[in-house]
Amino acid sequence: MSTIVAISTAPGIGGIGIVRMSGEECFNILEKIFKAKNPEKIEDIKGYTIKYGNIIDPKTNENIDEVLVSYFKKPKSYTTENMCEINSHGGNIVIKKILELCLKNGAKLAMPGEFTKLAFLNGRIDLSQVESIIDIINAKTDKELKASMNQLEGNLSKTLANIKKQILDLLVDIEASIDYPEYDVEEVTEEKAKNKLNEIEQKLKLLYNSFENGKIIKEGIKVAIIGRPNSGKSSLLNTILNEDRAIVTEIEGTTRDTIEEFVSIKGIPFKIIDTAGIRDAENEVEIIRNKQVKKSSGK
Repeated sequence: MSTIVAISTAPGIGGIGIVRMSGEECFNILEKIFKAKNPEKIEDIKGYTIKYGNIIDPKTNENIDEVLVSYFKKPKSYTTENMCEINSHGGNIVIKKILELCLKNGAKLAMPGEFTKLAFLNGRIDLSQVESIIDIINAKTDKELKASMNQLEGNLSKTLANIKKQILDLLVDIEASIDYPEYDVEEVTEEKAKNKLNEIEQKLKLLYNSFENGKIIKEGIKVAIIGRPNSGKSSLLNTILNEDRAIVTEIEGTTRDTIEEFVSIKGIPFKIIDTAGIRDAENEVEIIRNKQVKKSSGK
């Protein structure tokens, strides 16, 4: 498989920028562009080790940046492949130059989410954990972050695996009592089987019912503030946000387009939508605005 590389930190200027590389040729490519202050052979470097040195352009011998390189040796890495992370200064130019050097020396630009895709394909995480990673990145409240972390730790997978095991154990016991009545196997009566299935059903219902709560924690609750002009809708929004987000005047029709903001209330994200005042109007702008208000309020 190809060795992939990508910038892992968000675009912009910051103290640190990270270029991540994963694949069979990862360390060979790194060796071409990285000069450690205390050089060692790759086979002598232990996983989870950080080395200090410089990124060098092998063609010109130009010093690109002073960096720290983290080494992760297979299978103990995020992707379960050989992997490294180059920690450079966070300027846009320097981090792009390091990326270009990796590409010129044999790496391929990673697609969005490809490192996580490799972790899934290589069996390190399952689909529910894949989903939780993006949820952690996009978390808007502490509750959402906590729920996503529980899923990443495999709590959902463990619950499903436990339910699956109970079903298979029951199936095995039933088949054993039918196929091998002469052996000392506890007979599974119809009543015992029903009781066990009822127990499994309750666990599945509990899991199913938790979906709506999880959806609310993840997506939040939409709340549209609607009413007649100058009834205090924008003032209410500003009070909830504790800032002057919406313009407030005595003139009717001050709010034209919807204003949307997220606010966390007891760990639940609420999407507050301030709308224009509803009134009969011949003005084309207000007619369009009224349609938007009805759409926001679900009417």
